[in-house]
Amino acid sequence: MVVWTLRAAAAISVITTVGIVIVLLRQSLGFFGEIPIWEFLGGTVWTPLFKPQNFGVLPLVGGTLLVAGVAGIVALGLGLGAAIFLSEYAPERLRRILKPILEILAGIPTVVYGYFALTFVTPVLKQIFPDIFFNALSAGLVMGLMIMPMVSTLSEDAMVSVPRSLRNAAYALGSTKFEVATKVVVPAALSGIVASFILATSRAVGETMIVHIAAGATPNLTWNPLQSVQTMTSFIVQVALGETPQGSLEFKTIFAVGLLLFVMTLIMNIFGRWFVGRYRQVYE
Repeated sequence: MVVWTLRAAAAISVITTVGIVIVLLRQSLGFFGEIPIWEFLGGTVWTPLFKPQNFGVLPLVGGTLLVAGVAGIVALGLGLGAAIFLSEYAPERLRRILKPILEILAGIPTVVYGYFALTFVTPVLKQIFPDIFFNALSAGLVMGLMIMPMVSTLSEDAMVSVPRSLRNAAYALGSTKFEVATKVVVPAALSGIVASFILATSRAVGETMIVHIAAGATPNLTWNPLQSVQTMTSFIVQVALGETPQGSLEFKTIFAVGLLLFVMTLIMNIFGRWFVGRYRQVYE
């Protein structure tokens, strides 16, 4: 009975994924029946809701990658630093206190992060860059703080699993604590660290409310984080508000964008699993 219950629980996730793929494919086929896929993937102008209509999704992809890139840099730097401190420097009592506090950041609603980016981070950036308001940098910085606990927690777990004998061997050779952490522990736990970073970046790519509130809604193909951009998820929210007639070509764009977003995150997760399997080190 227990085995079948567990099988049913595992099957639910598979069935849900298959259902999502079917819905996205069925709705997207209607879109690609009218708009060539090469125009969708290769176009640099995205104005499906205005005349003249253009369906080049690259501005949305560029905005998504720009915000996620900024978030990834912040999360990797802060998260890896926090993981090294917790696993190598912090006493056990302090570690038990700090780790739950860091994980609380992951439980804050994303809409709160969005308004924090808009009302606090953006005014601070405006003192440095007076001409900005909505911008990708503010959204990326706050998103990096949001996904940082994912990087720090998983990376710290990977570092703790590194055998103490490796550390002792490095200390016996005269290494300092910092050298042991950066030249022994981090390389030994690299597969887990990379997996945590890819998982956190996938979370950033699919984030909605922060970018919808703080990054603006301008489908602008740029790599300048000080400019307003529109991400794929932000566009989906914009169209799904109810003003676009269902069944129209404009409405079908959200399924085409959603399918592309699904494929992007799927590729990232496949790469993560390959990397972990390729470089994972098992210690006795």
